[in-house]
Amino acid sequence: MLTHAHLKERQRAERENHAEGIALRIHRALSWLNRAELCDDEDGRFIFLWIAFNAAYANDLGEMRMAESRLLGEFLQRLSRLDGQDRLYGLAWRRYPSAIRLLLSNRYVFQPYWDHQNGLSGSDDWESRFASAKRAANTALANQDTGTVLSIVFQRLYTLRNQLIHGGATWNGAVNRDQLRDANGILGDVVPVIIEIMLDNAGEHWGDACYPVK
Repeated sequence: MLTHAHLKERQRAERENHAEGIALRIHRALSWLNRAELCDDEDGRFIFLWIAFNAAYANDLGEMRMAESRLLGEFLQRLSRLDGQDRLYGLAWRRYPSAIRLLLSNRYVFQPYWDHQNGLSGSDDWESRFASAKRAANTALANQDTGTVLSIVFQRLYTLRNQLIHGGATWNGAVNRDQLRDANGILGDVVPVIIEIMLDNAGEHWGDACYPVK
């Protein structure tokens, strides 16, 4: 199990050889991973883990707002291709297959469900879209397509992220405990692996980090 201490030791040994963009991404991601490891509540841990993930992958914020789902998917597919040691594969298929299936079957982390609850136009078909998304996820699971499975999982996690960040949930509330526990289990292992894969591939072009230090 990767920890902040292990990754930070490696980062200190290698950071002089890193380009500015990747160096800043990893430095920031590790700082938030460290804070997440110190957190003693599920809500706070999820938020800090999400910030760590965001620090690792985010590029231009304007583009992110327009196409968050696409950017998440492309980033996770890229990581899966670069993962020569099959670490993400191991997490998806050996450590968290049950948690992933439960998350993908939970309508409360499916954004169109909430759009329908809020009366937004074009959301009446949320049930058929939910069933379609589950079929796509099950196909990816059956094919052991790690990148696609993680992309779908992170779409669900993004809905959970929005609920917390936008005040759509109560701190330590009983309603979302199951999905938060599953989410934290997945994120708590996936985020350190993401940072490690980026360290392994520091020579790749990752783009400039958001809000660069000037």
